[in-house]
Amino acid sequence: MATELELHPREGDLPAAQAATVLPQADVVAITASAIVNHTIEPLLALCRPGATTMVLGPSAPLSPVLFRHGVTAIAGSLVVDIDAALRCLSQGATFRQMGGIRPVVMMEPAR
Repeated sequence: MATELELHPREGDLPAAQAATVLPQADVVAITASAIVNHTIEPLLALCRPGATTMVLGPSAPLSPVLFRHGVTAIAGSLVVDIDAALRCLSQGATFRQMGGIRPVVMMEPAR
């Protein structure tokens, strides 16, 4: 069952305050990269049970293996493959869905 924990929950979401109850029971946890910016990623990762598949995702997810040392098993983000196209889109105010010059990338934790 998919459950969304939100700082500002809407109908159907759970309040972020329930993370301590929900995350330790989860087999798969997906955390948006905005959790890095709003300083909630460390406490969220600490609540994930050992052995759970834990992902950080979103276009701003840092493609850094450092996350693997903190319990993350997959990082799904974006990579700029055409700088000129990406800059052109940005200068024109493109939304992420309108962006050119980027491609999705998934990094998996190396086998131990």
